[in-house]
Amino acid sequence: MSYTPELIAELEILTLFNLDNTQEGLKVHHVAAPKAIAAAQRLHDKGLITQVDGGYLTSLGHEAAAHAQGLLTILNVAETA
Repeated sequence: MSYTPELIAELEILTLFNLDNTQEGLKVHHVAAPKAIAAAQRLHDKGLITQVDGGYLTSLGHEAAAHAQGLLTILNVAETA
């Protein structure tokens, strides 16, 4: 499995969610970058977010976002070490 530009765009969207507040959603506006709009659609299609333009994380989406954000934290710490 490789990291495609589409997968990276989905991970970028997942890292924008606030995992400490499940009542805080995300809105990908129609003027956003086309890759962000398409990534949100794919995340919705996969059952990770509640709306095609963002919304809230589903339980599976919360788990995926936690992993994505955790990995990003680990890689950023390793980069500065």
